[in-house]
Amino acid sequence: MEALFLLVPLSIGVVFAAIWFFFGASDNGQFDDLVSPGWRVLQDDDRPSAKPKDGDEAV
Repeated sequence: MEALFLLVPLSIGVVFAAIWFFFGASDNGQFDDLVSPGWRVLQDDDRPSAKPKDGDEAV
């Protein structure tokens, strides 16, 4: 019974912390675009870049 005096307020605190983190991430735009990262994995990136960087030499 004494454990409930510790566990109930602790669990309520954890729930409020999770809600606070969720709404904080939502306000910062974390969930704005959920589709594009999945499509970027499937895109073909085998093409070389248009111009070499400074200091790179063609072999």
